[in-house]
Amino acid sequence: MDNASNGSEKAKDAQLYEDVDGIAAAVASGEISEALVVAEGEERTTWFVWLLVACASISGLLFGYDTGVISGALVTIGGDLGPAELSSGQKELITSATTLGALIGGLVAGMLSDFLGRRPVLGIADIIFIGGAIGQAVCHTVWSMIGCRFLIGIGVGVAACVAPLYIQELSPTRLRGRMVVVNVVMITGGQVVAYGIDAAFENTHGGWRWMVGLGAVPAALQAIFLFFLPESPRIMIRRNRYDAAHATMTKIYSHATPEQVDLKVRSLAAAVKQSVEITNSTTLFQRLRLILTDPINRRALIVGCGMQAFQQLCGFNTLMYYSATLFKEIGFDQPTAVGLIVSGTNFIFTLIALKYIDIIGRRKIMVWSAPGMIVGLVLASVAFHFLTRKTGGNLVDGTEYSTTWSAIVLLAMIFYVASYATGLGNVPWQQGELFGLEVRGIGTSLATTTNWAGNLLIGATYLSLMDRITPAGAFGFYAGLCLLGWLFCIFCFPETAGLSLEEVRLIFRHGFGIRESERLRKEKRALRVAEKQSRAKGAEAAEKA
Repeated sequence: MDNASNGSEKAKDAQLYEDVDGIAAAVASGEISEALVVAEGEERTTWFVWLLVACASISGLLFGYDTGVISGALVTIGGDLGPAELSSGQKELITSATTLGALIGGLVAGMLSDFLGRRPVLGIADIIFIGGAIGQAVCHTVWSMIGCRFLIGIGVGVAACVAPLYIQELSPTRLRGRMVVVNVVMITGGQVVAYGIDAAFENTHGGWRWMVGLGAVPAALQAIFLFFLPESPRIMIRRNRYDAAHATMTKIYSHATPEQVDLKVRSLAAAVKQSVEITNSTTLFQRLRLILTDPINRRALIVGCGMQAFQQLCGFNTLMYYSATLFKEIGFDQPTAVGLIVSGTNFIFTLIALKYIDIIGRRKIMVWSAPGMIVGLVLASVAFHFLTRKTGGNLVDGTEYSTTWSAIVLLAMIFYVASYATGLGNVPWQQGELFGLEVRGIGTSLATTTNWAGNLLIGATYLSLMDRITPAGAFGFYAGLCLLGWLFCIFCFPETAGLSLEEVRLIFRHGFGIRESERLRKEKRALRVAEKQSRAKGAEAAEKA
């Protein structure tokens, strides 16, 4: 009976195998292809996929570690770089140098990965990480520290752009969001590790050198692992390496029959046929113009860049960079340990997003979680107002502040970070799924660059903003930006969960696709149900026979 059932399934797969050339036409017409839905059918996640994602996500760990470690290092550097104490301007330069480097790295990374492939570019990022970490550990002047932080930033920008892209192109459709969130979990995990190492070396003479230098270790490990990882199947198909793509897909879908794997490869090739033709017949500058002039690509770019701008302009990374400094000023004796609580909250709630991002969906998570960020920031603004009344609204180092209001500030930050980690910390990094293959590298580069441009703006102005408009005003200002970001999500951010990378671009044909995405997802669910019922009937008929 089992053999008969398998024979029935193989017969249907074989029939669809002959029809996959119609996929490109179906995608072009804005409809969901039945063959593409069936090709996605066997998607049990294997250990091979989890290993791929885990190895690629070391980039996320490096991203989190190198952006988080500077918070504790700034507090403990003291006079090791020349001046007796670092000024606010020097701290801002050291911090913003990383962001400027990341902006440049992110700008070129996606486009470079289109040319070289996703995997080699991750290897380049690892080499940069190793050089930057060692350079920081041995520097003795402020400007050499700034230079090494800039180098680290280039590695961070490259990793932040390419790692999610690589993971998305290797992941099954129904788990694509979760797989990318694994990378974000590693980012938050890297921040937790950074704060833990900061706390461990806080009272050690020259301990900050260990803090920044240990970042070379995971980079070296990933550089070794990359020799054993495959290239993205989509890149292989674009280069006409069908046998290599087939071999990788066979490992990813090890539970699938040979017919199903063949169907997946042919379906993927058909679905990206138009993208491959555009890529092979245009230059980089022509594709750059295409992403700006083509309405579908332009809407995808607005959504991708808008979400990345929201992620940074909400002010979250000021906590990552300056949390130890902030908590020290409001009276906490162990500011690095308190910062660890904040980064730990970020890590825990990112795990919640890992569980539910593909179940609830990207849009719903954003619409529900953003108001929590606004509430947290408004509460922090109110708490800072009452906390600093006796010092004219400003934080004055050495002043004894109310422990009650200091505790409320901490609670407000925890609530804000929990809301951020559930939605905004994860969803913008799903950016690669918004773009067609022909402009995916360019699109992710521009979106990542927007992220780091916002990060640079926030990181470089935070301390000055706190001085000019007081902490209460600064956090109230961030709350207002969060409100604008929430409205952007409501009116412009469509749902992409459950749609393949090739199907997502369909939703932008007429506007931002809030309703169109729901129509396509509903149509796809109906096809999946019909497919399951068809296979069940085939199995039942085979048993009777």
